[in-house]
Amino acid sequence: MNLIETITLMISDSYKDRFLAEYKQTKIRYEKLKKLNNQIEAYYRSRNEGLPIKKPFYNGSRELLRQQQQIMGEYLHILEVRAEMEGIEL
Repeated sequence: MNLIETITLMISDSYKDRFLAEYKQTKIRYEKLKKLNNQIEAYYRSRNEGLPIKKPFYNGSRELLRQQQQIMGEYLHILEVRAEMEGIEL
C-alpha cells in the first residue's frame, strides 16, 4: 500500500476509517525511514570493513533519524494497542 491509497479512508466520516488511515500512513512512513536507516548503517559498517557499498542519499544526523524511527515505532505501538481496545482491525 502507498500513501495515495489511504485518501478514501482519510476523508471518511467514520473515525475508525480515519484512524486506520493514520495508522497505515504512519506505518508506510516508518517502513521507509527504517529502510533508509538500514541502508545508512550498512554503508558505515561495510566502510569500516573495507567493503564497497553505495552511500545512501542523506547528509543529516544519523542519530536523529534513529531517534525519529524509535519514536514512530512507539507511536505505532500506541495506535495498535488503541485499535485492539476499540475493536479496529488493522
